[in-house]
Order: sequence, then C-alpha cells, then structure tokens
Amino acid sequence: MVSEKINPAFVEPNGAPAQPELLVSAVLHLMSQYTASSQEASGCVKLASVIERHLKALADLPSLAPVLRATCLQLSEQWGTVVESSMPAPEKYNLFSRLVAGSRVC
Repeated sequence: MVSEKINPAFVEPNGAPAQPELLVSAVLHLMSQYTASSQEASGCVKLASVIERHLKALADLPSLAPVLRATCLQLSEQWGTVVESSMPAPEKYNLFSRLVAGSRVC
C-alpha cells in the first residue's frame, strides 16, 4: 500500500532532496512494490506516478553522473507512458448526446 507521507529521511528540513542515493533507494523500492502489486491486480496508477516523479527528480540533479541522469530521464518517460495508459479514457459523446447535453439549462 502506498503511504501518503514522505519518509523524512528522504527530505532535508528545507524540502530539498537530501542525497541522490536516497532517491535511488526510494525509487527502486517503489518499483518493486509496483511489480508486486501488479501481480495481484492491474497495478496502481498512483504508485506509477510517484515512480515517474522520483525518476524525473533524479534526472534533474546536476550532480548525478550523466549516464545515470539519462537513464532516469528515459525511465521517467516510460513510466509516464504507463501512467497515461492506465488513466481512464475520457467519455466520448456522440452528436445526439452533445445536443441533448447542450440543450439542458442548469
């Protein structure tokens, strides 16, 4: 289950990421949780979104080695695709439905 609170060990008092190693540790843990939960159900969109954000944060760290930054950027884009494909499709209305909905007065 995904916790709403961020572990204070991952964040310094000013809210900045403490160490890249902690972010890597966190995202690896999240990815393993996503894998475990996807075996039970269809996976958790919220968890995939958190993984994407962690990877993006790592990719934005200038102190990280270039190859690791590039890998994190590529993976964040792939997780973004997972998140987008997991979102419910917007409801489509046919012409009749739009006309009926448009004629209603609220």
